[in-house]
Amino acid sequence: MARLNLLEETRYEKLPVTVYSDQRAASLAVAGRIAALIRKKQAVGEPTVLGLATGVTPIQVYAELIRLHKEDGLSFKGVITFNLDEYYPMKPNAAQSYVTFMNENLFDHIDIDKNLVHIPNGTLPQDEVAAFCLEYERQIEELGGLDLQILGIGRTGHIGFNEPGSAPNSGTRLVTLDDLTRNDASRDFGGKQNVPTKAITMGVGTIFKAREIILMAWSAKKASIVRKAVEGEISGEVPATFLQLSDNVEFVLDVDAASGLTRFDTSWLVSDCVWDNNLKKKAVIWLSGAVGKPILKLTEEDYNSNGMAQLAVEQGPVYQINIDIFNQVQHTITGWPGGKPGADDSQRPERAEPARKRSIVFSPHPDDDVISMGGTFIRLVDQGHDVHVAYQTSGNTAVWDDDVLRYMEFAIDFKASVGEDTVKLQGIYEDMRKFINQKLPNQVDTIEIRDVKGFIRKTEAISGARFAGLPDSNIHFQALPFYESGKTKKNSVGEEDIRLTMELLQRVKPQQVFTAGDFADPHGTHVVCFNIIIESLQRLRKTETWVNDCWVWMYRGAWHEFATHEIEMAVPLSPAEVLRKRNAIFKHQSQKDRPVFPGDDAREFWVRAEDRNRESAQNYDRLGMAEYAAMEAFVRFHY
Repeated sequence: MARLNLLEETRYEKLPVTVYSDQRAASLAVAGRIAALIRKKQAVGEPTVLGLATGVTPIQVYAELIRLHKEDGLSFKGVITFNLDEYYPMKPNAAQSYVTFMNENLFDHIDIDKNLVHIPNGTLPQDEVAAFCLEYERQIEELGGLDLQILGIGRTGHIGFNEPGSAPNSGTRLVTLDDLTRNDASRDFGGKQNVPTKAITMGVGTIFKAREIILMAWSAKKASIVRKAVEGEISGEVPATFLQLSDNVEFVLDVDAASGLTRFDTSWLVSDCVWDNNLKKKAVIWLSGAVGKPILKLTEEDYNSNGMAQLAVEQGPVYQINIDIFNQVQHTITGWPGGKPGADDSQRPERAEPARKRSIVFSPHPDDDVISMGGTFIRLVDQGHDVHVAYQTSGNTAVWDDDVLRYMEFAIDFKASVGEDTVKLQGIYEDMRKFINQKLPNQVDTIEIRDVKGFIRKTEAISGARFAGLPDSNIHFQALPFYESGKTKKNSVGEEDIRLTMELLQRVKPQQVFTAGDFADPHGTHVVCFNIIIESLQRLRKTETWVNDCWVWMYRGAWHEFATHEIEMAVPLSPAEVLRKRNAIFKHQSQKDRPVFPGDDAREFWVRAEDRNRESAQNYDRLGMAEYAAMEAFVRFHY
């Protein structure tokens, strides 16, 4: 019976999928399978032929293989590896090369024979690449093919660098990279302009011949493309769908990457459900959108025709369900994000008392506060709350080099205009120009350049916070040490990051903490900063009684927005407030027009914010709520 239920739940899935609780659990499982295969082949005196991938996805797999080698005696002697791809052109000693990646993340830490390691050669003259690719294929075939190929998946659906349009029988070859793929790689190269336009990749046909294929994907950022690959029609537009034709493939996912699959996203369509309130709210809001009706106009026929008959039977009549969910959604709307003084707060998202709250808006980068919750920020100040803002990082990696020179030129001219000596400053400026002219992609800036970039972001943040109405005493710059590596890859969080955050929290003793919950941030900074805040609060709770009255509200907007069913507080904005928010964002001039790391969204940050806020309001309107110009959305985090 359990097997029948599983088959029913996965009936939309066209290939095997295994879902783990988190990325670490999944990575350990994959590493364990690789280790078992190596030991099995070694026991009979045969080499193991592995196809390996690069990128963020397999890093923890490689870390576990290193641990197994050092602590459990796993030997890689006799193991032969073929990497999927390499940028072209690319020097093997470049920081962005996959030779460097594999050495740093695996090969330099195990006993593998480097002569048995194969990675596409990014240094060849272009007229020699085709012959190299044929030889790469021949070597794999001569060994009897790959025993196991591990894969990630790009957001275009590429496997290896087989971009949309790749043929299912394609072999190793030189390809042109998709624009989205180059966007995703931009941080590793210090900007998209430095990302190669081509790469050498194993073909789909080469991958397909492996005796076992494991495709791994982590995080909600991959949920959409995973669903297309697993449940969609086979198409060259999503090369990963070709894996549906294999009998030897398995997708290994964490829960976030699997969240778009039908059995998780709309589970009522595939099996009976345990209808708790969250699932009921999600389903009714989904149904409203699916049939194009406001919640209060949904009928029993709508429920029965769209997989929700069980809910209608168990908790009906449906009109009562509609009223319940309508009221829940309506009660999330408030023009008083700090609580409405003297009001009955039993049906409101925030407490009425204390009437004047101490609030901290934590901003991972120096502009996340106004981009993601600028309207609410201004509203809190206007309504008389004691609002503080804490900029957690300097954001100094996201400033153009020519902005540094422009500000330095201003400083030199200013000093000269007031009769001060400019010799020392001019010398620093000349050193900066020389460094920038010779700078390699993603090379760490000099301390002086990093300082100026940080000063630029800092003054912009001060201007934005002042525009929102904050006094300078309530503007805090933490410059958390984890961020100050000078690289796009940051240091691990340390005790100093926690200490600085705890000290600020103790000083303010807030009743409200607003923090970025937009973990789709491609830089990875948001989730790191969020975890620092939560760890700090959890430690303080052991000794500080005020923490028990401190609520944490998560905001989004810079990269994605909360789904309507997730929203617990929706703050409507008038057209005038939308304009005030826009002007606050404009204070961040270095991020306007063309930010250094825009992600895959070509819109300017202020446009993204307004579009998402408007869409949130329209979603509420379609459910039958009052019509507003815009809405900022929040979800409470219980720690």
